[in-house]
Amino acid sequence: MNNLPLLITSDNLSLAWAQAFLHIIDHSGKEIAPLVVSIGGFADGFPNEDQSIKGALDRSLEGSGHQKVETVANTIFPESIWKLSGGDRNEFYRMYLKTLPRLKALDKTRNRRGLYFERLIAFDEKAQNSNQLEHIISAYTSAHQAHRGVRRTMLQASVFDPRRDHLNVPRLGFPCLQHITLVPNSADLSLNAVYATQQIFEKAYGNYLGLCRLGRFMAREMDLTFSCLNCFIGVEKLDNVKKRHPALKPLSKIARARLVAYTSNLTHLNS
Repeated sequence: MNNLPLLITSDNLSLAWAQAFLHIIDHSGKEIAPLVVSIGGFADGFPNEDQSIKGALDRSLEGSGHQKVETVANTIFPESIWKLSGGDRNEFYRMYLKTLPRLKALDKTRNRRGLYFERLIAFDEKAQNSNQLEHIISAYTSAHQAHRGVRRTMLQASVFDPRRDHLNVPRLGFPCLQHITLVPNSADLSLNAVYATQQIFEKAYGNYLGLCRLGRFMAREMDLTFSCLNCFIGVEKLDNVKKRHPALKPLSKIARARLVAYTSNLTHLNS
């Protein structure tokens, strides 16, 4: 840790994750502080992925008793419920909130303090704009239809709530994601996400994927094209597993091989 940020940019989500993961594996210590990950190269709002890396990570996660990538991604954006809603966002919100008690019951230990998407659309039932995503979409759409600008500071949503989350305990678990901001630029939309800490092995890939899906949803509802995810992490860490854990060896091997193959192919195309 030297307090200088490590910047990783990639047009492939899997390769961006692999670079951060291998940086921790290959260097002393178990943290990157801070880390900035920027992912582009989206096709119709969908991120490019390397299924070899994703599959290897899922096998390692499952083998060590952790949630798989899709499970983590769904805490930020519940893709399956969005598909069931048929593209109707009000129905999407309704279905999610109806399903929420069951989602929490599926993993009472991890979900007892809430889920990320819950905070984004039901931050505080007493607040005027508890559904922060709907407030952003409605305000932006109204301003756009009236051919006027929108205040940029309005295009943000909080997850961290000091009333609930400033607790004097050694480990809280939730929330690590603090807030998101949205940046429209002409016809494109970028999403910025800020994490206090993030676990590279257990959570990071699923977090990136969930945020990309959230960005795609917001862009669609704002009549924009999702083009970039920027993730700012105060401390990226390999927290609950040792570097020499057997589950990490095959994962490291595949991640390294895919990065080498991608770099070689890029060099060949540019030559």
